Amino acid sequence: MTATSLEGATLPTVGVTRYVTPLREGGSLPGIVEADDLGTYVCKFRGAGQGLRVLVAEVIVGELARRIGLLTPRLVALELDPEIARYEADEEVQDLLNASPGLNLGVDFLPGAFGFDEDLPAPNPVAASVLWLDAFCANVDRSWRNPNLLLWHGELWVIDHGAALYFHHGWSAGVTDPERFARQPWSVSDHVFGAHVPALPSADAELSAVVTPAALTEVLAAVPDGWLEPVPGAESPDALRAAYVAFLSARLGTRQWLPGGGA
Repeated sequence: MTATSLEGATLPTVGVTRYVTPLREGGSLPGIVEADDLGTYVCKFRGAGQGLRVLVAEVIVGELARRIGLLTPRLVALELDPEIARYEADEEVQDLLNASPGLNLGVDFLPGAFGFDEDLPAPNPVAASVLWLDAFCANVDRSWRNPNLLLWHGELWVIDHGAALYFHHGWSAGVTDPERFARQPWSVSDHVFGAHVPALPSADAELSAVVTPAALTEVLAAVPDGWLEPVPGAESPDALRAAYVAFLSARLGTRQWLPGGGA
C-alpha cells in the first residue's frame, strides 16, 4: 500500500486487482472491486459522467463527517489499470473501466449493511449532526427517496456525498465568489431528519468548533492532486484546495444556511 503525495493528511492508495460487479442503483454505475490490500471497495470511477468534482466532494464531506463524529466508510484512492476491462463482458462496464485509468475513489464495502428507512427518535445527536453537515455542505441528496444512510452492526453510517458542494460546478469560467455560497440558504423540507431542526442550535455550537479553517485545510490535503482540475484563478492543486477552504470558511462565518439559524 502506498499513499498519494500530499502534505498533511493522505488518502491511502491501493491497486485494483479484480472488478467484481456493478452497482446499478445510481446513474454513475459504481462497482464492487477487490484490491491488493485484500480489501473490498465500492469504486466510484473518475470516468463516470458526473466527473472528478463528485469524487472531490465525496472526500471533503466524508472526511468532515468523520471529524464531527459520524460513522462513514473508510476512503482510499484506487489505482486502476484499464487492462482489467478485457475480462468484462458488459460493454458499458468495459467503457467505464477504459475511461478511468489512474486514481479512482474507493469506499470501504460494508458487507451485510442495509438501507436505513426510518427516523431516529428525537432528540438524537446523530440525526442532528447529519442534518448540520448536510446544511453546511449544501447536500441535496438525503431525502426519503434516497437517504444515503446505512445500518451496519446496529449503527448508522452516512454515505454518498457527491451531490454536496454544488458551488464547484460553477467554476468552469473561474472560481466564483465565496460569499455567495456563504449566504446561500439550504432547504430542509425534503431531508430525512427534517424533524430534528430544533436540535440544530446545540449541534451547531458543538460542531462549528470542530470544523475550523485549520481542519478544513487538513481535509483538503486528502484530495489527490489529479482530481483537482485547474480552473481560471486556481491553476494549481494547492490553489484549488485554498479555494475550497475559502468557500467553506466563508460559510462557517454565516448562519443563513442553517435551518432556524437566522437571516
